[in-house]
Amino acid sequence: MNDSKKFRLLVVCPHFEPDTAPTGAVMTRIVSELASLGNEVHVVTSLPWYREHRVESEWSHVSWSKRSSPTAWGSIVRLNPFAGSDKRNILRRALGFIGFTVTSTIAALSVTRRHDVDAIVVMSPPLTLGVGAKVVALIRRIPMILNVQDVFPDAAIRTGVITNGLVIRLARAFERWTYRVSSAVTVLSDDLRDNVSGKLPRRSRGRVEVIPNFVDVEAITPCARSTRYRAELGLGDGPVVMYAGNVGFSQSLGLIVEAARALPQATFVINGSGSARADLEAMAVGQANVVFGDFQPAERLAEVLGTADLHVVPLHAGLGSVSVPSKTYSILAAGRPILASIDPDTEVPRILQASGAGVAVPPDDPEAFIDGIRKLLADPERLESMGLRGREFVENGVSPRSVAERYVDLIRRVVG
Repeated sequence: MNDSKKFRLLVVCPHFEPDTAPTGAVMTRIVSELASLGNEVHVVTSLPWYREHRVESEWSHVSWSKRSSPTAWGSIVRLNPFAGSDKRNILRRALGFIGFTVTSTIAALSVTRRHDVDAIVVMSPPLTLGVGAKVVALIRRIPMILNVQDVFPDAAIRTGVITNGLVIRLARAFERWTYRVSSAVTVLSDDLRDNVSGKLPRRSRGRVEVIPNFVDVEAITPCARSTRYRAELGLGDGPVVMYAGNVGFSQSLGLIVEAARALPQATFVINGSGSARADLEAMAVGQANVVFGDFQPAERLAEVLGTADLHVVPLHAGLGSVSVPSKTYSILAAGRPILASIDPDTEVPRILQASGAGVAVPPDDPEAFIDGIRKLLADPERLESMGLRGREFVENGVSPRSVAERYVDLIRRVVG
C-alpha cells in the first residue's frame, strides 16, 4: 500500500474535548494530529461529564439526546454518558457503560452509513465499547483497533472494586473475547503488552502493539515555582509536594497524609477530584499542612504542576503493570521531578530511570515513601536537575506527531 494513502476513520471514545478527562485530552490530540496528516476522522463520544461525574451544566440541555456537528476534519457526535455521581456504585456504573455502549453503537452505525470509513478505533475502558465497535466492524466489514488505556478488569480486581467470583470470571472471559475479535490492540507500555498478549492464543499475540501516550510540550512548559496558583492556595514559599490528578481508589493517597504528619516542614497539596476525595479529606482533618485544591482548567495545567517542588505518583501494589498514569509525562514536561510509589520494574520506574527525572520506591510502604520525600526535599539542587532532565526527556521522545504517525502506520497494516 502506498505510504501516502489517507484514511477515513471512526473513533469511539468515552471522553473528548472539552471534557477534562486525561484520556479525553489524549484522544483529542491524536485525532487532531491524524487530521493534520490528511486523514478524515469521525468521532462518537459523550457529552462532557468527567469533572463532577455528571453532564456539565452548559451541556445539560442536550443530555438526553445526541448532538452532531461537522468539523474541518470530519464530525463529532456527542451522547449522554449515563454517568452516576458515585463511582463506588458498581452496578450503576455498569448500567451506565451499557447504556452508552448501546447509544454509541447506534450512532456509529449512523455515521458509517453517511460516511465510508476504513477502520474503527475504540478506546477502553469501558471495555463494553469494544462490543459495539465490533458489531459496527462486522456490519461494515472493516477492521477494529482497540486502544487500551487501563487493563480491565485487572485494575478493578486488584483494588477490591470487584470481589464477586462469578463477576470476575465473566469479566475476564469478556476481556479475552474483546482482545481476540480486535484486528489490533494498542497498549501504553511493555507491561501492558505482556499482560494483554498473555490472554491471547499464541498465534494472535503479534496483534498487540505498544504505542505510548504523548505530552504536549508546547502547551506544558516549565515555569517559576512562585506561581499565581501557589498564592491562591496560600502555600507560602516553603517546599510543596503535590499529587495532581484523579483522586481515586487505585491511588495510594493515604501515604500523602502520613508523609504530611512526618514532614511538617513541607506542604502537601492534593489537587483534583474523584471518588476517594471525601475519605481522604476526613483522614486529613486537623493536618494543617495538607491542602486540597480543586480542578483547574487545562490552560492552567503548566502553572498548577509548576507550583510544586516535587510530585508524587502513588499506585497501590499490583497496579503498576495494568496502568500507566498519564500525569507522568505531563509532570516531566513541566520540569518537575517525581517520587513514584509503585511496583518495581514497571513502566513508570523505567521512565524515571531512563530520564533521570525521579525516584521510585516500593508501593504502599509509608517508611520508604516518607524517607524518599525527605531526602529529595533536602537537596533542592538535585530536584532542579531532575526537573531539567525530565523536560529534556519528553522533548526528545514523546511528541504528539510521532504518536499519531505510529497509529497511521498501524492502521495502514490492518487495512492493508
